[in-house]
Amino acid sequence: MMKNLQKTFFLIVLLFLNTGITKAQNNQFYNDAYQTIDNMLNDRQQYSFKEAVFSVENAYYQGKLDIDKLNGEIAFLKNFANSILQSRDLTYKEADKDKVSKYATVYSIMCQSLPVATKDTVIQYKPFSYDFTDVFGHNDITNLFVSKLLATKKGNCNSMPYLYKILAEEIGADANLALAPNHVYIKHNIKAGGWFNTELTSGIFPIDAWLTASGYIHLDAIKNGVFMKALNNKESLALCLFDLAQAYNRSFPGNDGEFVLKTVNRALEIYPNFAKALILRAETHKEQFIRLMDKHNLKIDNPESMKLVQQQDPKAKELMDVMNKEYGHIYEIGYRQMPEEMYLDWLVSLKTERGKYENKKLINNFTK
Repeated sequence: MMKNLQKTFFLIVLLFLNTGITKAQNNQFYNDAYQTIDNMLNDRQQYSFKEAVFSVENAYYQGKLDIDKLNGEIAFLKNFANSILQSRDLTYKEADKDKVSKYATVYSIMCQSLPVATKDTVIQYKPFSYDFTDVFGHNDITNLFVSKLLATKKGNCNSMPYLYKILAEEIGADANLALAPNHVYIKHNIKAGGWFNTELTSGIFPIDAWLTASGYIHLDAIKNGVFMKALNNKESLALCLFDLAQAYNRSFPGNDGEFVLKTVNRALEIYPNFAKALILRAETHKEQFIRLMDKHNLKIDNPESMKLVQQQDPKAKELMDVMNKEYGHIYEIGYRQMPEEMYLDWLVSLKTERGKYENKKLINNFTK
């Protein structure tokens, strides 16, 4: 009898230890990705947006992402871009023609069908296209990944601008990511016309009026850099940190929020008015508050319970004060939430009303 009890106890302890080891191993992929991005932010490691993006995706896949294969696919696209640069001469005549030629080349690879000569045959290269299935990654977060875009040639407003930036940097060009409600796009600055927008989901160069036409970009949001700001490389890495925190929540639902808070706080050190990171921080504090309510067997939808838990538990009052401050700040900087169904209508409007919103001055320069 005693031996059986000892054996049962041993198995329970072993199971507990193995579970802890598994979680530690799983967390390590996220810790490694965080450290990679943090090293770049602190200039302890050479900046590489490509490496930052793939480190996040590899963490979600628990180290099983085939990085060598992805790098090979990026190398192929880089070689393709260089061959286009050598064979094509833009009509653009300003002093920054070399830079603009690189922008146009990456745009062509992303958005245009191109003839490709292979030995004695000419085949048609097919560009990347927009995938309207699960565009926000609610059902499957990998729908937001660059690795999924490379595998299927279908992506969305997260993966497509990320790949654009990766390819631009591969051929020695800069590319600024920019944000709009539920959206990421590209901004460039050239001598011929200053700043302009590149919208990869539709392959169009929209004027700023299209962005503001959504009705969800408040003037304060523009002033405070919440939306329509050309993000520098370190601010783009802040987007990767947000992606890492979001992926962690998917990998470990119901986690204590500590890794998520560490990650989004680091992102906000670099990009203080990054609305999605601000929202995730507030929502994480809200989840922590709900767990405290559950601990006291109280309901969050009961005002009396809300008061009671704050009286009983100092941590609850602290979290409530923090949440109120955080949600208030998000509103003050001009962020307004855009309904997802309205976002899709707004996105489609760029094609249906392209004559109204397209930057016509750029069309010839980027397509010839």
